Amino acid sequence: MANGVFGVGMSTRTRDGDLADLGAELDCLEDLGVDLIELSAFDYDLVIGGKIRDAQFKTLRGLCAGRQPAFSVHGPLSLNFMDVPDRLERHYHLLETWLDITAELGAEHYVVHAGMTLETDPARQQEAYVRQRDWLARAGDLARARNLHICVETLFEHDDWKHTPTPARLAEELTAIGHPNVCATIDFGHSYIKLDADGRRDDLPAEAALLAPQARHLHIHDCFGRQDDMWVYTESERLALGLGDLHLPVGWGDIPWQEIMAACVFPEGVVFNIELNPRFSAAARECIAATRALAAQARTRAADKTGG
Repeated sequence: MANGVFGVGMSTRTRDGDLADLGAELDCLEDLGVDLIELSAFDYDLVIGGKIRDAQFKTLRGLCAGRQPAFSVHGPLSLNFMDVPDRLERHYHLLETWLDITAELGAEHYVVHAGMTLETDPARQQEAYVRQRDWLARAGDLARARNLHICVETLFEHDDWKHTPTPARLAEELTAIGHPNVCATIDFGHSYIKLDADGRRDDLPAEAALLAPQARHLHIHDCFGRQDDMWVYTESERLALGLGDLHLPVGWGDIPWQEIMAACVFPEGVVFNIELNPRFSAAARECIAATRALAAQARTRAADKTGG
């Protein structure tokens, strides 16, 4: 990453286990001049039955070798330490396998989604938070042994899940865990949709500011923070209505980026990683330029705060 601070990255697309054209995509991302590439490796068929698929992983390592950008790894979205107790060992062992993959690839950041629960009773939700704290603390020890950081990503409720933490609550949870290798990924689109569902969409800058000091990794994309609660026939209709997690180029939605950058102080080395809907790949350079401008604002904000 340029100067070791505020690097700008971009995620690869999902590909149903077929890595045949991943090399060409990595070439394209490298040509775009990004500082980091986030591998959407959860969709690469790298793990079967909890074990690394050696031939597939060898292919991936070969495709990544010798490239200028750094890498981060986005692991399985189903990993969930707020799940019911009798499934947590399986989540933990799968995470350990993915941390091995991340370390072998030479990445530093492993992105995992924050927990979700089907519980609606507040007391049961608090029990789920306790489980998540306990297991993430254990996972932090695994990460430390591999010189990695687990970056817990903000979410919104979807697919009938009833509760996931807001950015402010995730900040509280990470503080309670207190592990140097367990930090945050702020996904601003996810956070916007989550707060909209809670009737607090205008709180996004303030909530992001509470989590920012613990965020070594950011997911940058735009949306309108609207619930995906209307029937549509095509994705173009969803875009026309501005519904849900659209992964638009920066500036195409109405996320209040200027207010967020004014409110947040991120740690040195934070990654501004773009997650762009592939249908907007023609706007990739535009989005990278807009994201670099945000990173420059964040760098200035951090320098002002520290007097540097």
